[in-house]
Amino acid sequence: MQKNILYIHGFNSSPYSLKAEQARQYFHENFPDINFICPQLANSPNEVLLQLEDILKPKASNTADNNMWFLMGSSLGGYFSHYLANKYQLLAVLINPAIKPYCLLENYIGEQINPYTNTVYQVAKQHMLDLKAIEQSAPAIDDEQKNNYLIMVQTGDEVLDYQQAVEKFKHSRFIIEQGGNHSFVGFNEKLPMIAEFFQL
Repeated sequence: MQKNILYIHGFNSSPYSLKAEQARQYFHENFPDINFICPQLANSPNEVLLQLEDILKPKASNTADNNMWFLMGSSLGGYFSHYLANKYQLLAVLINPAIKPYCLLENYIGEQINPYTNTVYQVAKQHMLDLKAIEQSAPAIDDEQKNNYLIMVQTGDEVLDYQQAVEKFKHSRFIIEQGGNHSFVGFNEKLPMIAEFFQL
């Protein structure tokens, strides 16, 4: 059984973001048998989901899927991770996750430039509707799926209201740290806890 980690980066980010690089290095050094995948995401929600589900699904319908998947998602990537974890019953670590990105990203409608790739693209109003359409319900207290999530937030997040994540995932496992920011200060120190959550 091949174990794989799919890391889903945030809005206007890339596989070369600090957290993605730290996670890639940690798992490469400590769990070399694990396949760590962090793709550069497309620029629309629907394209992102097609891209991610193509990675998760078996490549051939007549071939047994011998892959085990774990998800890590940062910010908007946390929102996509919640959707995929629910759909495919996967363990997911959500790092400063976006809870209502269709509200937050309204301020970004129009032309954007990815600072990592210098790609120029458009954020459209339709993207907000597409994000809203994949919103998932919170795991209930009697729902075993609540154990599929580890939520990591810092109270000093200047982009997202961390309390939204605390409220939505109140029945799941949490790491709540005072201070910090949206990048999750000291993320690399939490990687052993993530590996423990995945039971690697």
